[in-house]
Amino acid sequence: MEKKGFPAVKEDNAVLLPNPRLFFLALLLALVFVDPFRLGPLAGHDFRPVKREIAPYDEVMNRWPADGENRIRSGRLEFVDQVFGPESIEFDRHGRGPYAGLADGRVVRWMGEDVGWETFAVVTPNWSERVCANGADSTTTKQHKKEQLCGRPLGLRFHKNSGDLYIADAYFGLMLVGEDGGVATPLATQAQGRPILFANDLDIHENGSVFFTDSSMRYNRRDHFLILLEGEATGRLLRYDPMTELTHVVLEGLAFPNGVQISRDQSFLLFTETSNCRVMRYWLEGEQSGELEKFADLPGFPDNVRMNERGQFWVAVDCCRTRRQDVFGRNPWLTSIYFRLPLKLSFLARRIGMTMYTVVALFDGAGEVVAVLQDRQGMGREALVWNRSA
Repeated sequence: MEKKGFPAVKEDNAVLLPNPRLFFLALLLALVFVDPFRLGPLAGHDFRPVKREIAPYDEVMNRWPADGENRIRSGRLEFVDQVFGPESIEFDRHGRGPYAGLADGRVVRWMGEDVGWETFAVVTPNWSERVCANGADSTTTKQHKKEQLCGRPLGLRFHKNSGDLYIADAYFGLMLVGEDGGVATPLATQAQGRPILFANDLDIHENGSVFFTDSSMRYNRRDHFLILLEGEATGRLLRYDPMTELTHVVLEGLAFPNGVQISRDQSFLLFTETSNCRVMRYWLEGEQSGELEKFADLPGFPDNVRMNERGQFWVAVDCCRTRRQDVFGRNPWLTSIYFRLPLKLSFLARRIGMTMYTVVALFDGAGEVVAVLQDRQGMGREALVWNRSA
């Protein structure tokens, strides 16, 4: 006998509810993606991951020569716990140095064992030792909160004729200070109407033009890790003309452009594209003038590039990439959900392989690997290392 109430419905015509487990999983993912309670590490950030232009992991790693002897470990560590966050090691035209930009906003110079390190330049007249270099608080890990006030000098290059030092400061743009040091003078804080948000590295052409990178138009240096996570490509290669005092956009749409090096014959420049794990070549002269091409794929995330006396190129790399990172790089939706989980960003990053060690690779002018040095144990990550002639 049929019960009164809702009419009976045959099972094959019924509208069935979704699987409850799948339903709640979808609901959980939606909550994570929207993050209405702002619990995730990226709460407050307009996080927009994109698909990366990166060579497949196996394609790169299967042909990358490893340094089985970890030769960086056999080197001598210099100035341990004396300087914090040294970047872009340089020597002046008189052979003095090294000079380095530090996390506390100074450019310092080594004056020998009797004197030690001295402050050579600062990038803002507001710099003070009390605020910016207060002992232990001036370490790399603690100083980032004061960078916008104190500055963060990254790229350094001396003009071989004048002896002036050009500085790419992450917050104050392209700057210049004379041979005697002091407070640097701003040269470029915008390019074609758009502010320079993250000046990174530079090199000087023999005609006086200064080529330098602006790593992102979305994030400054303090949030540089978000550039890597997003894979966003808003970076620029810029050129400052000292004759007109104008700054021109040479290339745009770059994925974390970083180190810059002009070739010995001035026919091309190299720049590292950190997020895409590669070195790019931009032709300055010849039939290919104005063309951009890939120079080399890398096993990790490159920083600076510098030329030795033989015209070869050293590239510093945070190594190594993982297959898991490749999966995230190809699937921005996955990146968007994963890094909104209510866990520490450092924990999430480590789970996909972002625990790095040092690799330094030497390339010839054709982009072929000449030598690889590495330190899988990470001993040299906090030391000051430079190369003058190798």
